[in-house]
Amino acid sequence: MAEKKQKVPFNGTKEQEEKLMKVISGLKGRTDATMTLLQEAQDIYGYLPEEVLKKISDETLIPLEKLYGVATFYSQFSLYPKGKYQISVCLGTACYVKGSGDIYNALMEKLGIEGGECTPDGKFSLDACRCVGACGLAPVMMINDEVYGRLTVDQLDGILAKYE
Repeated sequence: MAEKKQKVPFNGTKEQEEKLMKVISGLKGRTDATMTLLQEAQDIYGYLPEEVLKKISDETLIPLEKLYGVATFYSQFSLYPKGKYQISVCLGTACYVKGSGDIYNALMEKLGIEGGECTPDGKFSLDACRCVGACGLAPVMMINDEVYGRLTVDQLDGILAKYE
């Protein structure tokens, strides 16, 4: 089911599983519960790992394919863990024409991950977005809530070092 994107192994706790089972038992049998189940599960785990989707499917008898379809259709859901520091590079038109594609590619190389992935140590995750509303600062990336504008590839090492 899942691609070979995930680099951080699933490491759910007993407490998380107990919370999930409580959510499932409260919604079991409801035909309109799929979105709520997935939202609650993602709140518990931070993302929707395959193991959690399988547990929901087994307990509710909602087909795994349906859960996966919903989870991949809506952008609010993530099948992969996010890092402590979530890097988002704007690939909207203004940023892209000013070189954000080069920045995104350089970050993939420097971090050793593809877009949508998390570094094995759980420190960084990398995603692309379409616009952060800072077109005048293009090209732009965000690390968590910190905006970095007028970027060049040469600045990336110094920025990443702040988070080491």
